[in-house]
Amino acid sequence: SGGIDREMGAGGLPGAVAQPNWLRGGAILTVAADRGESSLWLAGSAADGRWVAREPAMTAWYSVDRAGLRAAVVSSTQLSPSELSVVNLETGARRQLTHFNAAWRDEVGLASAEQFVVGTASGTEVDCWLMKPHGFESGKQYPLILNVHGGPFGQYGETFFDEFQIYAAAGYGVVFCNPRGSSGQATGFARALVGDMGGPDYLDVMAAFDAALERASWADRDRLGVMGGSYGGFMTTWIIGHTTRFKAAISERAVNDWYSMQGASDIGGTFNRQYLGPDATIQDNLEAVLRQSPLTYAKHIETPVLILHSEVDLRCPISQAEQLFVVLKQRRKDVEFVRFPDEDHELTRAGRPSHRKDRFEVILDYLQRKL
Repeated sequence: SGGIDREMGAGGLPGAVAQPNWLRGGAILTVAADRGESSLWLAGSAADGRWVAREPAMTAWYSVDRAGLRAAVVSSTQLSPSELSVVNLETGARRQLTHFNAAWRDEVGLASAEQFVVGTASGTEVDCWLMKPHGFESGKQYPLILNVHGGPFGQYGETFFDEFQIYAAAGYGVVFCNPRGSSGQATGFARALVGDMGGPDYLDVMAAFDAALERASWADRDRLGVMGGSYGGFMTTWIIGHTTRFKAAISERAVNDWYSMQGASDIGGTFNRQYLGPDATIQDNLEAVLRQSPLTYAKHIETPVLILHSEVDLRCPISQAEQLFVVLKQRRKDVEFVRFPDEDHELTRAGRPSHRKDRFEVILDYLQRKL
């Protein structure tokens, strides 16, 4: 069979959904996510299917010419923001048409990441990346940051990401991975954490970080940080509620309390049951709700933490941040809280440029003080 158990229509940029196209003769062209990449996938019949012009990159958007022979493709790589190419759908030949970012790339220093794979459970492979600081010098010690993506159904990988470049340029190593719950692998991999949020995903993230440390003799074990937004914020709060190995943490637009998430989030009425379990509601199974809430374990947090949140966030309402802040303040822990007015859940991707710049300055200031 030529079938493929992967997310289809997955663009490499936030919010990008590449719709399938019917080609002459009945074939279907779409974009599929696979192991940190997203590329064109051509399905001809039940018996065949193939990648077209696959490379270490993420395709965010595409369109097909009237004859169904060529596709215009927008894609990016670790070292290049999005550019436009034309792809021959029969031969797979690719020709880049634009070089919008060439001059800018000549002016700045960019860092690439080494990919590696970690086996964390029977039959489970987690794709991981390790990025050295820009200007890396052998023999020097550098702080290392673990960054967890949102979703959880999403993926990091072979694409340009401004955040990692900012941190690397500021002198930090970066580790990122696609734990169970991510896209890019089969359905079973994506659904492995349903009913057990903070279980297999936490195991995978920490195993990836341990494996990265083994590869990074240059990483200062006394200057380790963890951060993430949305589900990545959930995992950040969860991690520091279960280990004290990190020197600093940044939990951003996080889900900290599934109890209030059920009724206050714009997707809580359905999202909670999809991930916590079909009966995991306040009225039917409160234990499951509380067991999978990072706030339940906040009493164990000793790691200094910076909380970032937007005041108009309807996906993860700002009360999620306020609850964590209050618990840590009541326990006299090292916690800082920065609120962004007139911004929503998309601050890092679609917020005001001034606020996005402010956010980076806040983060870099905090990392410099703590790491």
